[in-house]
Amino acid sequence: MILNKYLNGQNAVIFTLGLLLVFAYAPFSYWPLALFIPSLVFIFLNKASPKLAAKILFIFATGWFASGISWVHVSIDQFGGLPLVLSLLLMLLFCLYLALFAALSGYLTAQLSKNKRLNLWLLPPLWLLCEYLRSVVLTGFPWLSLGYSQVDSPLASFAPVIGEVGITAIVLYINVALYSLFNYIKIKTKENLNTKENENPLSTPPYVSILLLITIALSTYFLQKISWATPQNKTIKVAIIQGNIEQSLRWLPELEWPTMLKYLDLTRINNDADLIIWPESAVPVLEPAAQDYLATVNRSALLNNSTIITGIQNYDRMKKKFYNGLIVLGQKDSDDDIGYSYNSRNRYYKNHLLPIGEFVPFQEILRPIAPLFNLPMSSFSRGAYQQTNLKAQDLAVLPLICFEIAFPHQLAANFNDKTDLILTVSNDGWFGDSHGPHQHMDIARMRAMEFARPVLRSTNNGVTGVIDHQGNLIASIPQFKEAVLRTDVPLVSGTTPYSHWP
Repeated sequence: MILNKYLNGQNAVIFTLGLLLVFAYAPFSYWPLALFIPSLVFIFLNKASPKLAAKILFIFATGWFASGISWVHVSIDQFGGLPLVLSLLLMLLFCLYLALFAALSGYLTAQLSKNKRLNLWLLPPLWLLCEYLRSVVLTGFPWLSLGYSQVDSPLASFAPVIGEVGITAIVLYINVALYSLFNYIKIKTKENLNTKENENPLSTPPYVSILLLITIALSTYFLQKISWATPQNKTIKVAIIQGNIEQSLRWLPELEWPTMLKYLDLTRINNDADLIIWPESAVPVLEPAAQDYLATVNRSALLNNSTIITGIQNYDRMKKKFYNGLIVLGQKDSDDDIGYSYNSRNRYYKNHLLPIGEFVPFQEILRPIAPLFNLPMSSFSRGAYQQTNLKAQDLAVLPLICFEIAFPHQLAANFNDKTDLILTVSNDGWFGDSHGPHQHMDIARMRAMEFARPVLRSTNNGVTGVIDHQGNLIASIPQFKEAVLRTDVPLVSGTTPYSHWP
């Protein structure tokens, strides 16, 4: 095994601490774990050289990702068409790749320290730099950042000001402060009072760490008192359809009409809602081939004065490109009352495509290797980075598809003070009964807090839910169940400091 020479003695402890960090995230949500587990790893970094610091954080992060994103293996194993050994190897390589960014932060911290002992106060900004790289290199995978572990903690009050990235920095500084206090007490206990300050930068005066922790606590308290949004004294009736179509059956030709009729039937009994949401790729045929069906749905929505937003894939004949998109049905334009028409402008095309799932890099080489590289609908083109908010009723709806919700910069590029709602649609059926969909929901909750807007999350089989502008999950429906979520969503206005700076 690749990790055999590392997983012994203290390295096994470091790896285990990384494994345990998964419990700080949904669905477990024991958020205090993230406030001290890294500090236990820091014990082993005390006298680390750049090479050793990189190794320690590499082992820790490998455990962290191995447990934290184990849900990725569900899709590789069930839909990748690879033998179990190869799918596990592929998953291991992915975790090792992600761990490199944490290792780089350790290396840089030790390299920039001015003496033999590593100065951990340098780690948080360097960690953030490497996390940024993780979010952009090879299209980026910013999943499982430390800040997401705090959506239910008091530290979440920082989200409207400094966002999840800032909360990650605070979590790291808390860990550094705790370790610094631990190290100071340890030195006192051993009566090593002759240790010079410049020889042991980790033994900073205790008041520095204490002052930092008090400042964070007081800031948290006062930020919790601030309301960043103003109620509009207006609500909208929302119905979110969860079709619960089994992933292995979604693209079978003989099930196209049963699937489309299911969504139509569930919509008809909820057509008193102002806004009806179907999930990603709810219509299992390309848009040009679904025109008769879409015309029927559009007329029904117009008749009932409701608006339907649905996921669908389109083949643009003019551009000869496939797109993963969202369209709006039943919404009257200012110039006419026909609602939807093919290639109408009131639509959204996904920009941040998922490697392998939606496009295959080096496809001439990879596609012949295994079914993993030939998944249905894996040849999409990107939509524009900046797109107009969808019009639905008299609302401006900012749309995101699947893991685009994990990229706040993209959301910010399409957000303005007239945006009423954030909509994220997804199909998490790829990941089965794992913790992936629950982590996905917490990412959406973080976006709601950062931008002070309600978030509607529509999925094929869960977790489907409605989040208020403070990040609270106000309504949801069970996973793996055909159901409709009905709720009234209060609308707000105003902007947060964070919404201006990503």
